[in-house]
Amino acid sequence: MAQVWRVYGDVLVGFGTALPAAALAAWALTRWRRSHGVSPWLAQRRSLAEVGAVVGTVPWLVMTMRPDPAGESRLSLVPIRDLLSLDPSVVPVQVVGNLLVFAAFGFCAPVRFAALASLARIGVLAAGCSLAIEVLQFALDLGRVSAVDDVLVNAAGAVLAAVLSRRWWAGARPRAAV
Repeated sequence: MAQVWRVYGDVLVGFGTALPAAALAAWALTRWRRSHGVSPWLAQRRSLAEVGAVVGTVPWLVMTMRPDPAGESRLSLVPIRDLLSLDPSVVPVQVVGNLLVFAAFGFCAPVRFAALASLARIGVLAAGCSLAIEVLQFALDLGRVSAVDDVLVNAAGAVLAAVLSRRWWAGARPRAAV
């Protein structure tokens, strides 16, 4: 954990200091929508979902694109092989980190966009975005491992987070009162 802080501490501090600006952005978006005739509840829901998706995803994207000067760029195209080759003390950090990359997107996108209110759509979109990251990491020679494991775990994190937000999905019909 100390290594995570040493390598990504500046990103985590930046994320923490950006939270007040994110709250202000959500408030401003809500006010703007309300001034354009959107109901208060819908204006707030859409604004929080948009800001949450961005603020909860960007720091992880910054981390994934940070060069590792001591690392070696390589491909790992066999599922699970990369995870099994890691030091066991690193695996939990690696898995949790990869689950979180698109978790905010997976949670917030279907709340905001009815077209994304599907676990399959969220999974495919997250996998596609994750694949783009892995290709960029390799093409830009960032000294990182570009692994199919990362794509799978990133997509799984988005889908798991989407499951958690399912009751608030856009276009979802409210449950009938019992």
